[in-house]
Amino acid sequence: MQNIVGIDIGGSHITMAQVDPEKREIISSTYVREYVDSFGARETIFSAWISAIEKVAIDLVKMDLLIGIAMPGPFDYENGISLMQQGKFMDIYQVNIKEELAERLSISPDQIHFVNDAGAFLEGEVFGGCVKNYNRIFGITLGTGLGTALYNGGAASDEDLWDSPFKDSICEDYLATRWFVNHYKALTGGEISGTKDLLDKPEDIQSKIFDEYADSFAEFIVKYVRKYDPEILVIGGNIAKVYPYFKNRLNQHLQEHKINLPIKISAIFEDAAILGAAGYALKKARINLTK
Repeated sequence: MQNIVGIDIGGSHITMAQVDPEKREIISSTYVREYVDSFGARETIFSAWISAIEKVAIDLVKMDLLIGIAMPGPFDYENGISLMQQGKFMDIYQVNIKEELAERLSISPDQIHFVNDAGAFLEGEVFGGCVKNYNRIFGITLGTGLGTALYNGGAASDEDLWDSPFKDSICEDYLATRWFVNHYKALTGGEISGTKDLLDKPEDIQSKIFDEYADSFAEFIVKYVRKYDPEILVIGGNIAKVYPYFKNRLNQHLQEHKINLPIKISAIFEDAAILGAAGYALKKARINLTK
């Protein structure tokens, strides 16, 4: 069996696990999640990453190891070079991460493959999640940010719609967690940290906010997602966990626009990017073998 490690690199953590390629699932006993100071110096970042990877890969034969890494952008995914110039990971700007990791792990750079984090979510749902039997899938992650990806039967591509024009601003301002936080404060003067907190609030406030969110989400699908003509839409991220609260109004809007688009909620949520990164690495390795 191929030894594969799937890795999800976020702004504050690195999360990873070994993946069983035959069962297409995470080997839960190998799961590791560790804090990373993404604003820190280059050596601080790499030391944290390597420490975590070695914990997961400790019992694996390195010559047979494949590593798939879900990484936020901007990033040169084919060559493994960071293009993030501001905010997090600034100290590794233009560093060849693929070569750096390969050298520190004593493996070949050809054993490491990078994929966009939005694409990794969708790759994970295709590889071992809720949309295994579809060929054209649109994936949306709704959480701290807005992620969008298209799977066309071959690989998932990041569609990068988060900053596309929407209402009087951009899509992410209306569809990510901060919209709930800001809108709740505007309506009540109170504070919430996200949708989980909203569920503890009075039902009339919940309904009003979820209805308005459904209106915006439907408008986003009509304006942007429909043109991709997907067979199915899969939704992940923390906001997807409260889908039942805005599902009916969303579907009502879609019916009014004659959009017959089945919607599935992620089967694996936070693990989707890990599974997707591993599945992507396996796919790339097989392609390289045929060249």
